Amino acid sequence: MNALTGGKLKLIQAALRLITETRSLTSLGLRELAREAGLNPNTFYRHFKNLDEFGLQVLGYIAEDMKAGVRELRQMADSSEQASHDTVAFVYRYFLANPAATTVAVRELHGPSPALRRALESQLEASAREMAEDIIERHLVSAVPPETIHEISRMTIRYILFRAMDYIEKPAHRETIQTETEHFINRQFRGAMLDHLSQSDVEELALTHT
Repeated sequence: MNALTGGKLKLIQAALRLITETRSLTSLGLRELAREAGLNPNTFYRHFKNLDEFGLQVLGYIAEDMKAGVRELRQMADSSEQASHDTVAFVYRYFLANPAATTVAVRELHGPSPALRRALESQLEASAREMAEDIIERHLVSAVPPETIHEISRMTIRYILFRAMDYIEKPAHRETIQTETEHFINRQFRGAMLDHLSQSDVEELALTHT
């Protein structure tokens, strides 16, 4: 659960309602935000120093909601394939239910605010690190070195984020996008396993599948 309450929470939720395909977080005006939140415009500065600080709180609000759900799903999974399936399903469902979150994440990662760009990079890195540590601790892909698991986790987080826009905007392709994402993750790990086998082991494995 997110701990934000009162005026802070109202302003953040107002921003997520106002963000659309043509509007970014940094384009919102203070009076517009306050009006949408049902608050006096002066209330904004009682909670935030400036729009960058507000943006950081919005990003944190989105990240905490999503990470909590993903963490719970991964803890219930008993294999890397099950973990990837459940995680992908949850994240895409979350973005579908919260399209503004997707817009914020994708836009601000390359947006005009250096503070928000750095914050998003940090959040993506933290999510990837948590994913990798969970995989390592539970020995889901024990044949893959930890540094490779971290590398794949970073690629996976970014892949899911950018496919999320397609998932929202193309209803007819949602099942395909989810399946492709799961295949992407599983192939990364299977490929990493092969990378660390000896040539004779690879040849033996190939023979068993012919």
